[in-house]
Amino acid sequence: MAVKRIVVVGCGSIGVRHARLLARRSDLLLELCDSNAACLADAVAQIGNRPCFEDYRAMLATLPDAVVIATPHACHADQLIAAVESGIHVLCEKPMSDSLRDALRMAEAAARASSVVDFGFTLHFHPGLLRLKSLIAAGELGRIVHMYCRVGTYATLACSRTRHQAHVEGALLMDYVHQPDILHWLSGREPAGVYMSASRGGELPLTSNPNVADIVLDYDGALRAAIHINYVQAPQRHEYEVVGDRAWALLDAESNSLRVGSRERDAQTTETFQFERDELFEAEHQAFLDAVEGTRGPESPCKSALVSMRVVDAALRSWKQSARVALS
Repeated sequence: MAVKRIVVVGCGSIGVRHARLLARRSDLLLELCDSNAACLADAVAQIGNRPCFEDYRAMLATLPDAVVIATPHACHADQLIAAVESGIHVLCEKPMSDSLRDALRMAEAAARASSVVDFGFTLHFHPGLLRLKSLIAAGELGRIVHMYCRVGTYATLACSRTRHQAHVEGALLMDYVHQPDILHWLSGREPAGVYMSASRGGELPLTSNPNVADIVLDYDGALRAAIHINYVQAPQRHEYEVVGDRAWALLDAESNSLRVGSRERDAQTTETFQFERDELFEAEHQAFLDAVEGTRGPESPCKSALVSMRVVDAALRSWKQSARVALS
């Protein structure tokens, strides 16, 4: 079936971005849902008049074809489960939820339902990361021995409308669940164990607990990976590095440049990528709609999204225990 009616649920900054881009499509009837009337009014002011709902259950009762869930993390589980139990397809923003327990509930409900369920890991559509993934898949880097992600961004705190990071412990990891997801997406492998060292530091007007974290992931075999994330740096940094026994590749996702160093040639090459952030969301929307029509599978189904949730859960437990935590 093709999606005709689609409802964006949650009209914060990400929800409005989804709505703005979906509103451009002539093949969709877009509607909005938010329990906050002021947020709905603000969204309508930005994208134009659309049918609106303040009650989520009342909206589901009208049986739209699909919903895009862009509400706070803690709302995701109950909203997704209610939607799929009504036979409605779901594109849910990352992370799956604010807890692994609820993420598992979501996966169980999705497995029972006929609805397509997909999660919004937009970086899967980043041209630089797609190029990096293709290099790995083609064996250009050889056997991969190390992967590294780095995100440092005070800007996320500055742009946050809810300021939830100030009082939700571990919000840094939930906001940047992209990074463990990308490691899994690039390598196709799940880690065996996780160790995290983290702290809250610096004299800044906005902060979180923690606001600096280093996560080490070990795998069966020689592969190792590391993630550094912080809510301190400005201007922000955003990088990915993959080291193989034939070559290495470093993607700077701020300048959108990819450097590849070859051991055999003892030389480096550089590629650059030109795109707008909106294009990533548009590609994500099309992939979801294609999955509903059955021409492809979901880009980030529950099984894949659960890997990043397990890493986040293990990392937070490791931080509290000051010990490596095995992934179950």
